[in-house]
Amino acid sequence: MDPNNQDIPGMTPDPKYSEKTPILSQDSNKVQKEMEKTKKELEKLKSFIVKKYNFIQAISILPPQSIKIFIDEEEVPKESEKHIQLYVVVPEDKFKEIPKIKEDIIKKIEDLKQKIWVQIKTPVDIWEACLDSKFELTGAIGMSYPLHDTGILAGLRVAEIHKSLVLQKFEKYVVSYVIAGSLVRGDVTKESDVDVFIVINDTDVKRMPRLELKERLRSIIFQYISEATALAGLKKNVLNVQPYLLTEFWESVKDANPVMFTFIRDGVPLYDRGTFMPWKALLKMGKLKPSPEAIDMFMSMGDKTVKRAKKALLEIVVHDIYWSIITPGQALLMLYGLPPPTPKQIANEMENIFVKKEKMLEQKYVDILRKIIKIYKDYEHETITEIKGVEIDKLIKDTEDYLKRLDELRKQIEKDAQGKTIEQIYNDVFDLLKQIIGKKTQNMLIDEFEKKFVKTGKFSPQSLRILDDIIKAKAEFKKGKSNAHKVDNARKNATLLINDLIEYSQRCDLVSLEKGRMIIKYKEKDKDAIAELLSCDSKSFLFRGNSVVKLTDKISPSNMEEVSEAVNKQKEKKNVEISTKIFELLRKELGDFEIIL
Repeated sequence: MDPNNQDIPGMTPDPKYSEKTPILSQDSNKVQKEMEKTKKELEKLKSFIVKKYNFIQAISILPPQSIKIFIDEEEVPKESEKHIQLYVVVPEDKFKEIPKIKEDIIKKIEDLKQKIWVQIKTPVDIWEACLDSKFELTGAIGMSYPLHDTGILAGLRVAEIHKSLVLQKFEKYVVSYVIAGSLVRGDVTKESDVDVFIVINDTDVKRMPRLELKERLRSIIFQYISEATALAGLKKNVLNVQPYLLTEFWESVKDANPVMFTFIRDGVPLYDRGTFMPWKALLKMGKLKPSPEAIDMFMSMGDKTVKRAKKALLEIVVHDIYWSIITPGQALLMLYGLPPPTPKQIANEMENIFVKKEKMLEQKYVDILRKIIKIYKDYEHETITEIKGVEIDKLIKDTEDYLKRLDELRKQIEKDAQGKTIEQIYNDVFDLLKQIIGKKTQNMLIDEFEKKFVKTGKFSPQSLRILDDIIKAKAEFKKGKSNAHKVDNARKNATLLINDLIEYSQRCDLVSLEKGRMIIKYKEKDKDAIAELLSCDSKSFLFRGNSVVKLTDKISPSNMEEVSEAVNKQKEKKNVEISTKIFELLRKELGDFEIIL
């Protein structure tokens, strides 16, 4: 939370007065000036304290509404009620210096001529208040206005806000809200997490299973973490919250779970309904003792840890190293243009393609691949159960070399792919130009394309620029001056030009075919009927209903394959030839007819 963006508690103008409230501007200016003066004096005081005692953990102003709590607890005298309450926190190991620090601060306050009452405490003093169930007092400290903070105030503030949100939602279920970790130990920083344990009473749950209750409450508790973080003015979540059911917590204590014992020993309650403090007292008196079964269980954990460590080493090879070499190999084979092989096939594919066929990879890298795959297979078949650390070190080094070489191989493949790409788009564009203009040299095609198609408005000037860029990209690639970005741009632009050329070619084909297409009206059984005549490649086809016949010098059956073949051949010709004999054959086939289109 940034102190510079807040007003000093107790010095904020009364909110019931708005800008439109008729008050004397002279009085308003006076109040404003007093506030600004006080802020500056407090900033001077803070700077003085921090500069002289750089170990100070926190300096804050207590909220005015909380002063009565400190008076009731005899933390401050009654006559200081109207003073600004300055709260200073010093490390526990500086406890003996408190009188000297307080004397220096009071002298500085006298120089500033401000009514300020000073309290100097250690973190232990704050946590002792919690252990004495003085939760309102610690809540006031958490909500104080920070002038300087190394982390303790921010941690306490976010925990207090989160606690308030949780209790407001379901106080009857919460028996203890406890903080622990670095915040309580006194070595908290601005980057530290705040460890929180929430114990939930499940002894009177009848309408739902206990685990369901825990999950429901856990969900809400976790939702409040981000809300509390925002309200506390922090930029990131620092709360590390662990909810426990009361029954499972007690079961863990009975079984001597070390986590629970540490939690009870070091934890400090911000809220407790008479549950946590009895546990703490029992532990201190040595009354919380593990059962013999629990001792046996924890003693056996040593052997189990060794076994787990050996198994973990093997699983590093099985899961991490194995997949770290399989997936990059599959990726490069896909980049090459092949479907991804199975792990069983990958070594053979890498060897056949990159070692033998393309001669882009050395055999030793395929050998590394085979070795790691073999270890994985041996693990699957349970022929090995552990692996030495020295072997893992060697495998990790081999894997690093393998991955480094594959990164180089990727660049080689991409460069080849770029060459194929630029060559393909060049050929596609000029093949289309040859279909439209005719077989000519590159320069002649460009000149004719410009004169007959760009200058006549059939294609935009952009098409000519794209054509020039494709030629330039191909030339630069051959000289080794191109890169993936340039090739990709050439490919994108070529796609636009190719689409335009294809569309133009199709329009020309359509116009050519339309010249040889006629709709014929005739009589069939004294009723009007429609047939279609299509002339292409020196042949004519008559479509009547679902039948197709061919008209040459005679009428003969035909099919759609023959029609498609004739249409494709017609695309290479500019004119459609229709013999006059066709109309004589039509008259014999249809009788009198009329061309309507």
